[in-house]
Amino acid sequence: MRILHWLTAAMVLSMLFIGVSMVASLANYHRLVSIHRPLGMLLWIVVIIRFVNRKRSKLPPFPPTMSPLERQVAHASELLMYSLLFALPLVGWGMLSAGSYPIIMVGSLHLPAILPADPTLYAILRKAHTILAYSLFGIFLAHLTAVLFHTLVVRDRLLGRMSVWDCPAPKAIQPENPSV
Repeated sequence: MRILHWLTAAMVLSMLFIGVSMVASLANYHRLVSIHRPLGMLLWIVVIIRFVNRKRSKLPPFPPTMSPLERQVAHASELLMYSLLFALPLVGWGMLSAGSYPIIMVGSLHLPAILPADPTLYAILRKAHTILAYSLFGIFLAHLTAVLFHTLVVRDRLLGRMSVWDCPAPKAIQPENPSV
């Protein structure tokens, strides 16, 4: 679970930065899109594997410092993140299908169209893909902010819940003893 968590995080960050770069850089658009499309579908597969694994596994417990409301918000944000991670690649695939664009994975491996060619549908799905991507970026930042808050301010070892490395208990901050 932990490896899938960090693999997903790295892929999401890569996808978001590539997506923003595609829009901002016409010079590198084709190179970036040739990475974005297969990486998006790979991310979709990882998310499906991760979701199945998540349903079959027991999550590490939340730290006792988290209130019931914080736990509910964490669970709701997890569901929202899974929903966005599942929907975004499908909307992208549908968008490209509606635009009659080939979805080239690697070499001659292409994904079939999942929707009929339709310029109006393409425009709608393109807007939806953008809105969902911004939403994913927002929920990702909220997730990261919450983890950083718990790690650096509350110091309750929340990060240890999903880290693949050892997270020792934080040491108390000692005031410096200035020597003059």
